Amino acid sequence: MTRSSVEDYLKLPYTIEVVRDDDYENPGWVARVKELTGCITQGDTFEELQEMIEDSMRLWIETALEDGEEIPVPRQEEKHSGKFIVRVPRSLHRELVETAEKEGVSLNMYISTALGKAVGISASKKAGRNP
Repeated sequence: MTRSSVEDYLKLPYTIEVVRDDDYENPGWVARVKELTGCITQGDTFEELQEMIEDSMRLWIETALEDGEEIPVPRQEEKHSGKFIVRVPRSLHRELVETAEKEGVSLNMYISTALGKAVGISASKKAGRNP
Protein backbone atom coordinates (compact mmCIF):
# COMPACT_ATOMS: atom_id res chain seq x y z
CA MET A 1 0.00 0.00 0.00
CA THR A 2 1.44 3.36 -0.98
CA ARG A 3 0.83 6.20 1.44
CA SER A 4 2.38 9.60 0.99
CA SER A 5 2.06 11.26 4.38
CA VAL A 6 1.90 10.73 8.09
CA GLU A 7 -1.70 11.99 8.02
CA ASP A 8 -2.64 9.24 5.54
CA TYR A 9 -1.36 6.60 7.95
CA LEU A 10 -2.97 8.20 11.01
CA LYS A 11 -6.39 7.87 9.33
CA LEU A 12 -6.04 4.08 9.16
CA PRO A 13 -7.77 1.91 11.80
CA TYR A 14 -4.73 0.60 13.69
CA THR A 15 -5.25 -1.80 16.60
CA ILE A 16 -4.58 0.00 19.88
CA GLU A 17 -4.33 -2.10 23.02
CA VAL A 18 -4.93 -0.23 26.29
CA VAL A 19 -4.25 -1.59 29.77
CA ARG A 20 -4.45 -0.12 33.25
CA ASP A 21 -1.07 -0.03 34.99
CA ASP A 22 -1.36 -0.25 38.78
CA ASP A 23 2.19 -1.50 39.38
CA TYR A 24 3.61 1.81 40.55
CA GLU A 25 2.88 4.41 43.21
CA ASN A 26 1.02 6.54 40.66
CA PRO A 27 -1.19 4.25 38.57
CA GLY A 28 -1.92 5.13 34.99
CA TRP A 29 -2.62 3.74 31.54
CA VAL A 30 -0.42 2.12 28.88
CA ALA A 31 -1.25 1.85 25.18
CA ARG A 32 0.52 0.16 22.30
CA VAL A 33 -0.21 0.00 18.60
CA LYS A 34 -0.20 -3.67 17.71
CA GLU A 35 0.93 -3.25 14.10
CA LEU A 36 3.65 -0.66 14.83
CA THR A 37 6.31 -2.60 16.73
CA GLY A 38 7.61 -0.55 19.65
CA CYS A 39 4.94 2.15 19.37
CA ILE A 40 3.95 2.37 23.03
CA THR A 41 3.12 5.18 25.42
CA GLN A 42 1.62 5.86 28.82
CA GLY A 43 -0.48 8.49 30.54
CA ASP A 44 -1.68 9.28 34.04
CA THR A 45 -5.29 9.48 32.87
CA PHE A 46 -7.19 7.82 30.05
CA GLU A 47 -7.76 11.24 28.47
CA GLU A 48 -4.04 11.99 28.54
CA LEU A 49 -3.34 8.57 27.06
CA GLN A 50 -5.54 9.32 24.05
CA GLU A 51 -3.41 12.36 23.22
CA MET A 52 -0.17 10.52 23.92
CA ILE A 53 -0.94 7.59 21.64
CA GLU A 54 -1.60 9.85 18.66
CA ASP A 55 1.68 11.68 19.33
CA SER A 56 3.49 8.36 19.66
CA MET A 57 2.00 7.05 16.41
CA ARG A 58 2.87 10.27 14.60
CA LEU A 59 6.50 10.12 15.75
CA TRP A 60 6.78 6.40 14.93
CA ILE A 61 5.41 6.90 11.40
CA GLU A 62 7.50 10.05 10.76
CA THR A 63 10.66 8.21 11.78
CA ALA A 64 9.84 5.20 9.60
CA LEU A 65 9.14 7.43 6.59
CA GLU A 66 12.40 9.36 7.12
CA ASP A 67 14.34 6.09 7.36
CA GLY A 68 12.64 4.68 4.26
CA GLU A 69 11.15 1.79 6.21
CA GLU A 70 7.95 0.04 5.23
CA ILE A 71 5.06 1.03 7.48
CA PRO A 72 2.67 -1.79 8.33
CA VAL A 73 -1.01 -1.20 7.66
CA PRO A 74 -3.77 -2.32 10.05
CA ARG A 75 -4.60 -5.98 10.12
CA GLN A 76 -8.06 -7.04 9.10
CA GLU A 77 -9.91 -8.87 11.85
CA GLU A 78 -10.29 -12.51 10.89
CA LYS A 79 -13.61 -14.18 11.50
CA HIS A 80 -13.15 -17.54 13.15
CA SER A 81 -15.74 -20.30 13.00
CA GLY A 82 -14.96 -21.67 16.45
CA LYS A 83 -14.04 -25.03 14.94
CA PHE A 84 -10.69 -26.56 14.08
CA ILE A 85 -9.16 -30.02 13.81
CA VAL A 86 -6.19 -31.08 15.86
CA ARG A 87 -4.47 -34.45 15.64
CA VAL A 88 -3.19 -36.01 18.85
CA PRO A 89 -1.65 -39.37 19.69
CA ARG A 90 -4.18 -42.09 20.51
CA SER A 91 -2.90 -42.31 24.07
CA LEU A 92 -3.53 -38.59 24.63
CA HIS A 93 -6.98 -38.87 23.06
CA ARG A 94 -7.84 -41.71 25.43
CA GLU A 95 -6.51 -39.76 28.45
CA LEU A 96 -8.54 -36.68 27.48
CA VAL A 97 -11.74 -38.72 27.07
CA GLU A 98 -11.24 -40.45 30.41
CA THR A 99 -10.49 -37.19 32.23
CA ALA A 100 -13.52 -35.46 30.68
CA GLU A 101 -15.73 -38.35 31.80
CA LYS A 102 -14.35 -38.11 35.35
CA GLU A 103 -15.11 -34.37 35.32
CA GLY A 104 -18.62 -35.06 34.03
CA VAL A 105 -18.26 -32.88 30.93
CA SER A 106 -18.05 -33.50 27.21
CA LEU A 107 -14.67 -33.92 25.58
CA ASN A 108 -15.27 -30.71 23.66
CA MET A 109 -16.01 -28.71 26.84
CA TYR A 110 -13.04 -30.21 28.66
CA ILE A 111 -10.61 -29.34 25.86
CA SER A 112 -12.14 -25.87 25.37
CA THR A 113 -11.69 -25.12 29.06
CA ALA A 114 -8.12 -26.48 29.10
CA LEU A 115 -7.15 -24.42 26.04
CA GLY A 116 -8.77 -21.32 27.53
CA LYS A 117 -6.81 -21.72 30.75
CA ALA A 118 -3.60 -22.21 28.76
CA VAL A 119 -3.99 -18.83 27.05
CA GLY A 120 -5.44 -17.02 30.04
CA ILE A 121 -9.09 -16.78 29.04
CA SER A 122 -11.42 -16.74 32.03
CA ALA A 123 -14.22 -19.22 32.56
CA SER A 124 -16.76 -16.48 31.73
CA LYS A 125 -15.83 -16.76 28.05
CA LYS A 126 -17.11 -20.30 27.57
CA ALA A 127 -17.32 -22.04 24.22
CA GLY A 128 -20.30 -20.90 22.21
CA ARG A 129 -20.27 -17.38 23.71
CA ASN A 130 -17.58 -15.95 21.47
CA PRO A 131 -17.85 -12.25 20.65
